Amino acid sequence: MPVTTLNPPGVAEPQGFMHVAVTEGSRTIYLAGQVSRDENGELVGAGDLAAQAEQALMNVHACLEAAGATFADVAKTTMYVVDWDESKLEQIFAGAVKVAERVGSVPVVPVTLIPVPKLVEDGLLIEIDSTAVLA
Repeated sequence: MPVTTLNPPGVAEPQGFMHVAVTEGSRTIYLAGQVSRDENGELVGAGDLAAQAEQALMNVHACLEAAGATFADVAKTTMYVVDWDESKLEQIFAGAVKVAERVGSVPVVPVTLIPVPKLVEDGLLIEIDSTAVLA
């Protein structure tokens, strides 16, 4: 496996992510930010962060598959969330759980969550980008 994750001693125990990803591979996959649009470009989950997180993660999954990768190959994920407050974390986890039920896993890797006032289009609540490494 080209990605090994760990949580070093002396760093606070993370909730739902890992602090470090060590990669060994020769092929790196960079995904553009994925939002809650279906294959027809229609917004999924208007006003519902959990539904939008689910769709955005499913889009990440589809992009990884197209490149010959899986969530197990993801080394780093960044999430941009509109009008952040801590209650939204539970909604993001709820969307991720649904993805795990559908495809068997979600990336549990270093994650950066960045609060933003707005995304590129009105109605979008979350954008997710990931970097994966293949052997």
